[in-house]
Amino acid sequence: MNDILVKLGNIGIVPVVALDDAADALELGKALMAGGIPCAEVTFRTAAAEESIRILSKEIPEMLTGAGTVLTTEQVDRAVSAGAKFIVSPGYNPKVVDYCVSKNIPVVPGCSTPSDIEMALEAGLEVVKFFPAEAAGGLPMIKAMSAPYGAVKFMPTGGINSSNICNYLAFDKIIACGGSWMVDKKLVAAKNFAEITRLSKEAVDTILGFELAHVGVNIDDADKAGESADRLNTLFGFERKDGNSSIFAGSGIELTKVKFPGANGHVGIRTNSVERAMYHLEQRGAKFDYDSIKKDDKGKIKAVYLKEEFGGLAFHLIRK
Repeated sequence: MNDILVKLGNIGIVPVVALDDAADALELGKALMAGGIPCAEVTFRTAAAEESIRILSKEIPEMLTGAGTVLTTEQVDRAVSAGAKFIVSPGYNPKVVDYCVSKNIPVVPGCSTPSDIEMALEAGLEVVKFFPAEAAGGLPMIKAMSAPYGAVKFMPTGGINSSNICNYLAFDKIIACGGSWMVDKKLVAAKNFAEITRLSKEAVDTILGFELAHVGVNIDDADKAGESADRLNTLFGFERKDGNSSIFAGSGIELTKVKFPGANGHVGIRTNSVERAMYHLEQRGAKFDYDSIKKDDKGKIKAVYLKEEFGGLAFHLIRK
């Protein structure tokens, strides 16, 4: 998959931005970056789109700025000349898609039928937009259409919001979702960029879904770990669960039989996607022990440790 599309997948959310005044572009871009969403799809539905893309690409080059609602090859040229790193269209226009493919420009065309998907496959595309997502059948429709096309990934847009985005992203054929709730035009018009940052942070927190899984206590001895588990079970009525390298007292306390990371123990944090959580946490300065990565039989990461400890406790992410 194209590196740009891989990064969009790691981010998980693609804000769909319609700007009426290019003078708002820079502050909007800064607000999104501060909120942890370093990308934007600037739609060509307004006259300010081209200049907005140019400003974002020049002033915030680390941001993945793309062009949306691209309907013609002439718009492709204008968008790319302004600095757009990817192209998104509402429908499947063979002329636009073939033009982008011929110039190695990442393009995500709108596909809402199996026929659309087959044209995308013929063009060599791996990712398509599903639009308008909710109106066209939502997640059930994506699941139904994806069954015969195992290699195709989707980026649904239209009706996606904070209450349903996690349902979409939980399906492994969806790399990211487009949405506009964090960049509502009323907020931009009011220049309420602080609220855009807050909503962006909230959106990232929502898709990551961090929650405490368990606390690990370093016992490092199988017999002592068993004795400790039995004692905790007697005191609190927990159920003992034996594993290969540790024993759980209930679901929240892990007593290690062997040496685990962490001077004193560890904390497990659940997340909706370990890969996506790693990307966002690395943007916040976290470092990971890549040697600690564990994957499932499909190659997806199910657990990884952070390198840093807190009070002698190691932390690791666990996929829900």
